[in-house]
Amino acid sequence: MLSPYTIYFAGPLFDHKILQGNALLAAHIEAASQERYRCVLPQDLEQQGVSSIEIRDQNLRALMECDLALFNFDGTELDSGTVAEYMYAKTLDIPAVILRTDFRHGGDQEPGGNPWNIMVSFYPRTEVLHLDAMLRYTDALSQGGSAHEVSARIQSRIASEVIELLDQVRGIEPILGDGAAVAESAYRWALKLAGGSLTTLASHSALVPGIVERKIQKGLLKGD
Repeated sequence: MLSPYTIYFAGPLFDHKILQGNALLAAHIEAASQERYRCVLPQDLEQQGVSSIEIRDQNLRALMECDLALFNFDGTELDSGTVAEYMYAKTLDIPAVILRTDFRHGGDQEPGGNPWNIMVSFYPRTEVLHLDAMLRYTDALSQGGSAHEVSARIQSRIASEVIELLDQVRGIEPILGDGAAVAESAYRWALKLAGGSLTTLASHSALVPGIVERKIQKGLLKGD
């Protein structure tokens, strides 16, 4: 039996509402998927007493090691760190789901397009879940119950929709060429591209082959 698919949670981590929201949504995704998906939250990684570049390198490595990624695209302006992680994920051919619960619009796309800059759209192996958080809250509130119960309804509904898209996006054919060697070369290049401590990992004898082999076994990268 294959191990659970790991999901990297990408998004801003600057206030208690976001931190708690991430933790709650992650718990609902794991429960609703019957632990088919296991969420990796950067906020849970040990980050005390380390430098800025160490935090960055730690998060990028975690992203590389994960099978899929979920990106929080809320806000009138997208969080720059989240966008950087999204582009890194696309470099690694990681299937991604973009979640936006913000009902405000922005960007420069045609009517009906994504409410953000076109340069962050149209990438392969990506699905978008755009919903109106206020409407979801009003609907959940109308059903009565405590604040905890209202929150649980909202998170449970979002989790189910995210899971549906995760199932869908991981079924999309990889774009990296056939064979482990192709994927390993791309992953080593991405480590060198990022610089910092990740550069030394590019020559690590077991790290990259191990990551690539796990993803091939799960059908997320092409094997030989």
